[in-house]
Amino acid sequence: MKIFLSILAVAVVLLLVGGCTAIQVRNGLITKDEMVKEQWSQVDTQLVRRADLIPNLVNTVKGYAAHESEIFTAVAQARSALIGAQGPAAKAEAAGAVNGALGRLLAIGERYPDLKADQSFIRLQDELAGTENRIAVARGRYNTTVREYNASIRRFPGSFFAPGLGLERAEYFEVPEGKQVADPPEVKF
Repeated sequence: MKIFLSILAVAVVLLLVGGCTAIQVRNGLITKDEMVKEQWSQVDTQLVRRADLIPNLVNTVKGYAAHESEIFTAVAQARSALIGAQGPAAKAEAAGAVNGALGRLLAIGERYPDLKADQSFIRLQDELAGTENRIAVARGRYNTTVREYNASIRRFPGSFFAPGLGLERAEYFEVPEGKQVADPPEVKF
């Protein structure tokens, strides 16, 4: 009888430890999934902030260089593509197009000394530079969180629970190959 009770006690302890471990792993995966979503929200917020700055920058430049309509059209199209893009891969591609268009727009300032000295233009360039830094930081945090999450759902025991929770690998926020901007927007004062 003592042996039976000992075996039963060990089995109960093992079941409790296993159950607690399963709950901990499951909850950890759910937490990491939510962290990926939160970090993506931070990236998206900064991309929207940059998109909101673009019309003001374009309008300031238009006041000095109204005949540069091709660049204004390219900036507007790139901004629209960024706003309409869904998911990290599409946002990354659209962000690359915005970077290229903004680089050309900011280059106009070099050709127009009055524009280069305009306080609104200087302030908008400063805000844009700050936003670019925020995007870089948010992208780095997001990619780190994605790496940790993806590893968690691929390693055991996370790989055992991930399919049942509907968890799939998250996308990194990276500019697609061949779409990198050779000359990113440069802000000069």
